Amino acid sequence: MIIEQIWTGNNGRNFFYMVACEETGEAAAIDPIDPARCLALAKERGWEITQLINTHEHGDHIGGNEQVVAATGARVLAPANSSGRIPKFDAELSEGDRVKIGKTAELEVLFTPGHTPIHISLLGHTDRPHLFCGDTMFNAGVGNCNSGDPETLYATFATKIAPMSDDTLIYPGHEYLANNLGFTLDREPDNAKAKELQAPTAAQDPDHALITDLGLERQINTFLRLDSASVIERLRAKFDDLPANPDAKTVFVRLRSLRNSW
Repeated sequence: MIIEQIWTGNNGRNFFYMVACEETGEAAAIDPIDPARCLALAKERGWEITQLINTHEHGDHIGGNEQVVAATGARVLAPANSSGRIPKFDAELSEGDRVKIGKTAELEVLFTPGHTPIHISLLGHTDRPHLFCGDTMFNAGVGNCNSGDPETLYATFATKIAPMSDDTLIYPGHEYLANNLGFTLDREPDNAKAKELQAPTAAQDPDHALITDLGLERQINTFLRLDSASVIERLRAKFDDLPANPDAKTVFVRLRSLRNSW
């Protein structure tokens, strides 16, 4: 399986992805918001784009669909219950479905709502697992819930993401690492690993962005550090009604509330 993370350089700081079979040259484009870059890369590599997968319905993830389909004839695969949300798709994807790409690539569909009600992520099972997580999770952060629900997003993290192995590579829909590390250090000033990464990643080239894994995320992502004494102490300074020993969901939801205006 070949994976390409493509930086768009747009105002939304979007990434999109291409996954290809090294034997057949068949490829799937995941949220290809920049059709020109998508098609150019496929041509350069000699790939045939046969499938287009959307993680969710927001315009900065589905906006490239029409042009890519017009150029390639690719089938559009959308999350279940996408009717009225994503136009002109060919099939819906539900929890546990498998998307096969050529002979060597396969992605497992995970239902990961919270950012939006229909959001999916795609888990690749190779020597090292990898998660295409759209806007559910970012490097050192999580998606907003402006059109979703923070308690639902917490449940996604608790039941789907937290149990994954530390070596799972994280491929998010946007490049927000520097800003998210700032939030981590605002909430947990003694986080040594976040401090260590802050300066070098602030100046990173997004075309060659740091690919984190879940083990690193457990160190630097506040939303995966819900039992941190420092996080809870500083949260109590913002929310005086916080219980003495708050449960993980309460900490997550309050953190997401703070992140909305940070």
